[in-house]
Amino acid sequence: MRLTEVPQEELFQNSLACAGCGSALAVRLTLKALGRNTIFVVPAGCISVVSCYYPQAPFRVPMFVMAFAATGAAISGVSAGLKKKGKDNINVVGFAGDGGTADIGIQSLSGAIDMGYRFIYICYDNEAYMNTGVQRSGLTPFGATTATTPQYEERPKKDLLRIVAAHDIPYAATACVSYPLDYMEKVVKASRVNGPTYIHVLAPCPPGWGFAPDRTIEMGRLAVQSGLWNLVEFEEAVLRTTYTPSRRCRVVDYFAAQARFGNLSPEQIEAVQREVDRRQGSTL
Repeated sequence: MRLTEVPQEELFQNSLACAGCGSALAVRLTLKALGRNTIFVVPAGCISVVSCYYPQAPFRVPMFVMAFAATGAAISGVSAGLKKKGKDNINVVGFAGDGGTADIGIQSLSGAIDMGYRFIYICYDNEAYMNTGVQRSGLTPFGATTATTPQYEERPKKDLLRIVAAHDIPYAATACVSYPLDYMEKVVKASRVNGPTYIHVLAPCPPGWGFAPDRTIEMGRLAVQSGLWNLVEFEEAVLRTTYTPSRRCRVVDYFAAQARFGNLSPEQIEAVQREVDRRQGSTL
């Protein structure tokens, strides 16, 4: 599904997001793909924090702030209410961070998928609890330093796409804000599914990852080019790659560009490279 034109209208602007915020960019791209006929449900997290300072109102569509654990339940309720009223042309979007999805909200997400109502659940993944001080989440990758893993994270990142796919969900995908058309096309595709859908978008975070704000897009591209983040979609029980980078880089290039991986040894980085090579089926 190809976008022929990207709307110029901005439906999310003037927030208090950090300079270079990948999560704010994800909101902008989502609303460009879906337009005004959209309702957002946002739990505690970066986006609710930067959007709810009176008198500013960066969202130009209805937005509900929900309890941290309740995004899935809330979007099920909104979708059920719209269905009861015969309003089947409104996009219901749950927009939750990695902690609110992989940890605190995972039970609610699982239940929402089981209910089967029409919605798009988007996890904007900046790989830690960023707005409360960069604490580890279930989606913090191996090797990253956080406030609660001061040496480095020793556990691998949860595979949320595989967890969601195990629910027999009609459509799920991964994306990255550094590849906006791929992301927006997936959002549009999800909006046309008469049932629950899930998109997991990587959203680089300058202060939490330790890079300059003008390098956000570069960080996302390095994540994909290194093979540490793959752009795929799961549809009708089939997983397929939606984008293959024209050039590859080594994981050391991605790690070296961020302060959070500074405690990894060369041997550990090489071990990560071997694992990426094993998954990719090739060696750089």
